[in-house]
Amino acid sequence: MQAMSHTPMAPTPSLLQRKYRSSMNPEEPSVLDYLKAKLFPWKKSERERIEATFQEAALAAKTEPVEQVNQPVQAGSITTLPSQPAAPAETAPAVTTTPRLDLKRLPWRSLTAIFLALAAQFLLEPKAERPVLVSLFLYGLSAGWLFWAFRQGEWRLADPNPTEFKSETYAVRRNSLLASLVLIPLAFLAFGNNRFTSLNVLLWVAALAASLHAFWQGPSPISTLTSQVRTFLQAPELKIRLSRQVAIAAAVIAVILFFRLYQLNQVPQEMTSDHAEKLLDVWDVLNGTTPIFFVRNTGREPLQFYLTALVAQLFGTGISFLSLKIGTTLAGLVTIFYVYRLGKEWGNREVGTLAALMAGMAYWLNLTTRIALRFTFYPMATAMSLYYLLRGLQRANRNDLILAGIALGIGLHTYSPTRALVLVLPAALLLFSLHQKDQERRKQAVFGLGIIAYMAFVVFLPLVRFAMQFPDLFFYRMLTRVGTIEQPFPGPVWQVFLSNLWRASTMFFWDNGEIWTISLPHRPALDVISAGLFFIGLLLLVIRYLRQRNWMDLFLLISIPLLMLSSTLALAFPAENPALNRTSGAAVPVFLIIGLALQSLLRSIREQLGNRSGQRAAWGIGLALLLAAGLQNYRLVFDQYRQLYDNSSWNSSEVGKVIRGFADSIGSLDSAWVIPYPYWMDTRLVGMNAGNPTRDYALFPDQIESTLNDPRAKLFIFKLEDQQTFERLSSLYPEGRMRLYLSRVPTKEFWIFAVLPQQNPGYNPTP
Repeated sequence: MQAMSHTPMAPTPSLLQRKYRSSMNPEEPSVLDYLKAKLFPWKKSERERIEATFQEAALAAKTEPVEQVNQPVQAGSITTLPSQPAAPAETAPAVTTTPRLDLKRLPWRSLTAIFLALAAQFLLEPKAERPVLVSLFLYGLSAGWLFWAFRQGEWRLADPNPTEFKSETYAVRRNSLLASLVLIPLAFLAFGNNRFTSLNVLLWVAALAASLHAFWQGPSPISTLTSQVRTFLQAPELKIRLSRQVAIAAAVIAVILFFRLYQLNQVPQEMTSDHAEKLLDVWDVLNGTTPIFFVRNTGREPLQFYLTALVAQLFGTGISFLSLKIGTTLAGLVTIFYVYRLGKEWGNREVGTLAALMAGMAYWLNLTTRIALRFTFYPMATAMSLYYLLRGLQRANRNDLILAGIALGIGLHTYSPTRALVLVLPAALLLFSLHQKDQERRKQAVFGLGIIAYMAFVVFLPLVRFAMQFPDLFFYRMLTRVGTIEQPFPGPVWQVFLSNLWRASTMFFWDNGEIWTISLPHRPALDVISAGLFFIGLLLLVIRYLRQRNWMDLFLLISIPLLMLSSTLALAFPAENPALNRTSGAAVPVFLIIGLALQSLLRSIREQLGNRSGQRAAWGIGLALLLAAGLQNYRLVFDQYRQLYDNSSWNSSEVGKVIRGFADSIGSLDSAWVIPYPYWMDTRLVGMNAGNPTRDYALFPDQIESTLNDPRAKLFIFKLEDQQTFERLSSLYPEGRMRLYLSRVPTKEFWIFAVLPQQNPGYNPTP
């Protein structure tokens, strides 16, 4: 027998020895202790000790050497090998297990916080009595659970993108800058008399091009685009790669297009007097009139009218409600695109996608687009300006700041509340500077502000000329709300402003105003899901700012009240506040916060539950929340708003249809009239719906006798309650035929009184 040297090895304790030690050592738990811990989970400390002990035992068992049948005999430092070889150990078959959902890791604090927030907001939905105190209590509990989840690391926001630093040369192309400084005053002088002409437009475009070339770094965007198009045309190749991200993007786009295009021509269906004013301005443009500022109806900025004129020509929709809607719908889709890009820049791709989806479905932005007035251009200008501004500051990119100035200038040509951006963009630059420790970064911010102001001024130049030449017209509508031109303040100015600010700040959860054309009066501006997520997002932003001091978080919070100033400054008319149109720019940061909150919730679920289980749970909860938000917004727009709008507006389209049918049969567009009645329809809209946009079809009762000498077939339309007109027509035209027109909307019926030529006695005036 051969002896060999070997390191002494302690014998492995047998199963009997382990059981004995477990029974003798009270610190080592038994199986019974483990079962007790599962049955009584509130005994947290004991349960955690026992589970930790068993986990350590399981880990030790995996690394413990296999017990041999015949142990070697130790004799001091000499080990004697056994005479019989040990039997080979059998290899246990591999067992594959399917990952199961670990309920212990479920982020129940986060889920409780969102559930309480949604329950609180659900109680604030319009009803006879809304339990405000109960809702506030639930919101308070939600805040507490959210803070607990944050402290435990269960729910946290994604880290903001870091700010890049690049040294700024402050170099400009001097020749181009000098050219712009010469062209700007020439264009300014040429913009007199409130008219766009070939000369002043040429000077304006040249000044803008020179300014752009003076500050732009690298190749110009036009030359870059031209080069890309040329390369594609030389070797056309289209690559389409299908992936999960592409499928998700396609689904999101499809949902947004559905909400924005579905029943576009029917919801809403009738125009109001504001639409008549807009279409008359579009008619002027199509017939050669080219104002810089449209003075009709207290004055309007020009962009929508030229865009609608272009739409009417391209799509052949003419002077119609649909032409207005197509233009504003395109602007609304541009808004959603930049909301996505903002979310991606501020957070990540998922934040941008969720923010764009929630904004695309939202009843707030959907209505401000569908009403087809200038309102939707405010969020469009806001989204564009903020995107290029934040991108330029975060990436130290001068070209983005140039585009921010151009976007601001374009916005000032759209809708007067966009003037609030003149305060918002400098506020962003100020916050950025205050959060920078490096003096050079602050200097760059000041230089960037100068570039933005310069470019915005050049784009805004035509209206600058008009404002200096006709300040009373340019500022009139704003001064009627801020000042006492039309009526005195209803109380002390500071009290009215604070009241307006409070009402506007709570409109997301409580009351969005009483303007029926663009809202469902006295309901929250957000759906239940969006409002609950907005509340969560606000708290998370505040917490993250207090911990990380990121300037973008603070700016996003401050931008909301700044973007609502056009509504909160309605000091002479506080009943007009809040208004979803004048606050629509604030929708951009609001839905960014909503997207951030939803993304952080889904991220927390994924991280807490693990890869596969977390993905499934996040998808399920995310789709459930999105589906609930989509269904409520659908009902708000296509059921409740449609019914309210139909009942509140007058059916001028049906009157126009009757007159059109009369003209296409035995009459003409010139031998039909509408007898006005107090608080009835705008008779100018009748002509636009009948295809005769420049004619006002009003014929007052004392003018009816003037039609006696007209030998043509005649058509008179008057209100159901107008008994005086009925008697007058019956006495003047005893041979006339009268029929009741049954409207698609109950209580909107009207009378049709037809006077037929003798050669056409069988004419039936009912379409």
